Amino acid sequence: MTKTEHKSSIQTSKNESLVNNDWHIYIIETRLGHWYTGITTDVTRRFNEHEKGFGAKNLRGKGPLSLIFHIKVGNRSQASILEYQVKKLSKIKKRAWVLEMKNNIEMHQS
Repeated sequence: MTKTEHKSSIQTSKNESLVNNDWHIYIIETRLGHWYTGITTDVTRRFNEHEKGFGAKNLRGKGPLSLIFHIKVGNRSQASILEYQVKKLSKIKKRAWVLEMKNNIEMHQS
């Protein structure tokens, strides 16, 4: 594979991730009650990676972990923006946001 071929395959995967509308935001709680917020296209796979010690360094050795919330948010750009906004919230505001989101989901499912 030439440098050009390798570069174009990387670009294709980047473009696919931007077009993919199956991105989720998720929140994991550690055994000490700390929350970690992330984004992924596969919540189950990503949570399993965190449990096995792969992924975010600040979750390593802090298990057991609990997946407390996840929701599909659209494409990668939308997910990244929401992740940034949620990470800026205080813990109290983040808890309120999760509760509000869960209530909205329940209302739409009724």
